[in-house]
Amino acid sequence: MAIRIIRTGNDPVLRDKAKPVPKINKAIEKLLDDMAQTMYDADGIGLAANQIGIAKQIVVADVGDGLFELINPEIIERSEETDAAHEACLSLPGLRGVVTRPSRIRFRYTDRNGNEKELEAGELFARCIQHEIDHLHGILFTDYLKPNEVERVQEKESQGR
Repeated sequence: MAIRIIRTGNDPVLRDKAKPVPKINKAIEKLLDDMAQTMYDADGIGLAANQIGIAKQIVVADVGDGLFELINPEIIERSEETDAAHEACLSLPGLRGVVTRPSRIRFRYTDRNGNEKELEAGELFARCIQHEIDHLHGILFTDYLKPNEVERVQEKESQGR
C-alpha cells in the first residue's frame, strides 16, 4: 500500500469524467488499498480515484461504520426530502460550504470481488457517497454554491469529504 498525492485546486483531473472499470484485477485491488490508506492518512471520509489523478470510477468511503470500496458506483434513487449541511473536500483544502442534497439515496456498485450490490444510505453516508460520485463526474461541492457561499476555514476544519 502507498499513500498517493491528492490533487487539489484547479488540477484538470478533478474535472475529468471517470471511465468505468471493465475488469477488477490486481492493479485495481492495489488502487483500492492505496486509496483507503490515502483517505485515512488525510483524515478524510471519502476519496474518488480522480482525486489522486486516476480517472476511473472508483470510490472509497468510511464515515465511521467501516470501509466501503465502490467500483462503478451509480445512484439509482434519490429521496425528495433534502438536507443542508457543511461539506468540505480533501481536494479543496481550506474551503467549505453548506450544500443541499437528497437525504436518502439508493446506489449500486461492484465490490472488489466482482459482486454487484445495492445499498440504501442516509445522513452522512448518503452525503459522502453523493459527494464522491460527483467527483467521478467532474463535479466539486463548490459547483453547488454561489461564490459568497464558499467559506474559508482552517485546513483541519475543512477536511473530511
